[in-house]
Amino acid sequence: MTDPRPVSSGPRVLVADDDPTIVLLLEHALQGMGRSYDTADDGAEAWSAWERERHELVVLDIEMPKLDGLEVCRRIRAADASRKTFVLIVTGRDKAVDLETALDAGADDYVTKPVTGPRLMARLRIAQRRMADEAARHRAEDELGKAKYMAAIGETSITLQHEINNPLTGLLATAELMLMEAKERGQPTDEITTIIDQGRRIAALVKRMSELTEPTSVPYAGQAKMLDLKKQT
Repeated sequence: MTDPRPVSSGPRVLVADDDPTIVLLLEHALQGMGRSYDTADDGAEAWSAWERERHELVVLDIEMPKLDGLEVCRRIRAADASRKTFVLIVTGRDKAVDLETALDAGADDYVTKPVTGPRLMARLRIAQRRMADEAARHRAEDELGKAKYMAAIGETSITLQHEINNPLTGLLATAELMLMEAKERGQPTDEITTIIDQGRRIAALVKRMSELTEPTSVPYAGQAKMLDLKKQT
């Protein structure tokens, strides 16, 4: 059964091991680090807990009932393409081929039994540093992506202003002249007025695009999306 034990705010750690001694060691280590955690005593419970909470760090014993740790690790990796979850394997198997199998399953690191408190704390602190580095890298990538997106929006806006506003200005000037002449002659003006209104609408949309600071997308057709250029109030 999953045993939620809040210690601090922030992402939880999942401890999945059916050995109460190792669970106790992990609990003391995590409490010392100020991390909140859940526990599971078999692989199926661990997988269900991770699906529900998407823990930032998972500590998995390889030998567990129902599902072994390697299978849980493989499932996490299949569902976590961006590898936001750090998986630390606890194993009694210390042969190179066994450790390679754990890494092939998607583990980020491992600690071999017998496990002591200091060794466990060291691996957890290494995991924490690596997670912090990875989070910083993801933030940098997100900021870079946003900067490139904004640059593309800016370039598109300049292009539209140049390629649309110049002919649009001439079109509106001509339409307004036609409107004046139609009024002087007592002719219908509805169609000309519609042309002017739509032309001004296009000019306003181009202007709003140039003023975007936090562009957002809205659904368009099917799976497509488009920029939200509605006037903000």
